[in-house]
Amino acid sequence: MKKIRLNKLYPYLFIAPFFLIYIAFSLFPVLYSFSISLTKWNGVSESAFVGFSNYVRLFTSDPLFWQSILNTVILIVIAIPLQVLMGLMMAVLLKDFFHKSRGAFQFINYTPNITTPVAVGLVFAILFDTRVGTINNILRGLGIATDYIDWLGQPVTAMAVVILLLVWKYFGYMMVMFLAGLSGIPEELYEAASIDGATWWKKFINITIPMLKNTFVFLITTSLISGLQLFAEPQLLFSRAGGLVGGPEKSCLTVIWYMYDTAFTRFDYGYGAAVAYGLFLIILILSAGSIKNIVKEED
Repeated sequence: MKKIRLNKLYPYLFIAPFFLIYIAFSLFPVLYSFSISLTKWNGVSESAFVGFSNYVRLFTSDPLFWQSILNTVILIVIAIPLQVLMGLMMAVLLKDFFHKSRGAFQFINYTPNITTPVAVGLVFAILFDTRVGTINNILRGLGIATDYIDWLGQPVTAMAVVILLLVWKYFGYMMVMFLAGLSGIPEELYEAASIDGATWWKKFINITIPMLKNTFVFLITTSLISGLQLFAEPQLLFSRAGGLVGGPEKSCLTVIWYMYDTAFTRFDYGYGAAVAYGLFLIILILSAGSIKNIVKEED
């Protein structure tokens, strides 16, 4: 009887380490940060319970929070379609026209995705530096620009640089995912279309795009969620360009950057945690809407 009881306990013993680690490093921090969001605390003195006043302030009287939301939305609404378009085009070209050199092009295009944000931020800060930047020197050398352009000192150009950085860094990931999706399309469909006299463009529009529907949904949904958490690239880009929080006129201030600045620069941990949970609510609503549409379509 004892042996039978021990055998029943073994599965629980084997899965116990996972649950202990999950509780210690995932569940507890989430619950603890929520409790912090209900207080006013600078990390040193005793915290004061303020209830949901941080959330009321966040959603009703904090223009920087809504500006950071707007900035983040603008960045991802422009960057994600460009990433998807470039990734799709590169994947189709590699599949249909670059059979021998496909591996080399895949490696080259995917490399930016595994490059650390620190390196990417420094490279783009040097490229678009006002005085010694490579881009300004090229434009002046070609006679296109007669004066130095302050790329990182003006709201519109600063946002354009961030968008360019995001597209360059992440379109390789889109390419790999589209290549995986393309590999699942039966070749018989293309052969049948060719027999019927369909051109490459018609096959692309009528076969490739519809068959990649699930890949599109997955990439757009995950990109929206990760885009709302954008932080490292713009923060590191502007940390070298004068150390401006949020870039010129806060034009590149993202929600996570605002949370980081609030909690770890101004040491308002309670309000910083509230910013994080405000973003969580927005992501939850977006995710719920996407999942609902997917389930509805499957039904």
